Amino acid sequence: MKKIASLILALVFLFSLGCAEVAPEGVNVFVSITNDENELVLAYEPVFVTDRDNDGKITIADALYEAHALKHENGAEAFSYAATEYGLSLTLLWGVDNGGSYGYMVNDASPMSLSDEVKDGDHVKAYAFTDLIAWSDTYSFFDKPACEVKAGQTVSLALSAAGYDEMWNPVVLPVEGAKVIVNGEESNASSAEGGAVELTFEEAGVYVVSAVSETMNLVKPVCVVTVSAEIQE
Repeated sequence: MKKIASLILALVFLFSLGCAEVAPEGVNVFVSITNDENELVLAYEPVFVTDRDNDGKITIADALYEAHALKHENGAEAFSYAATEYGLSLTLLWGVDNGGSYGYMVNDASPMSLSDEVKDGDHVKAYAFTDLIAWSDTYSFFDKPACEVKAGQTVSLALSAAGYDEMWNPVVLPVEGAKVIVNGEESNASSAEGGAVELTFEEAGVYVVSAVSETMNLVKPVCVVTVSAEIQE
């Protein structure tokens, strides 16, 4: 019996070693950031994220740190956060120091704090408030942050905004009449009833789609559309 028990323990030990060897050292996430002028400075950028601060988990803070380290001209020095009574809070985003007036979402939903974990494929979006008086910044998003189509095919999106009902419960509201922006330039398209947006791209390439509104101070939404050449038969 002792030999059998020893053999079982040895097998369990070897199995645990094997699991440790294949355990992921990081996750691939996508990061979008708008600055205090509502410029979309990062649009669904892929970032490989590790547990930089060695707290035993891969978090929103880790993802934003890596995005700055890779993409900002000043690297990670353009980003910082600190422990507050509300948990980990942003103190610097894309080089913008505005007294802590920032927001962030994961997959277009509000997390608890920067210490929330992220998983493979998540979309982290952070933004600096542009209105520090009336706090009119309204988070907006498309129903998908990225898609792939062939040239000439129609891209169908839905534009929504995060809001609250009369009891201050969070709700999602369609955004109608917003001008659609493509690669930083205003297009002829606008969001229609229910926030519907339809676009067609005739040439292959990568297009960053966003939107602005004359009636709402929208935090710019993002959808990265990858268009491949139409296959000729």
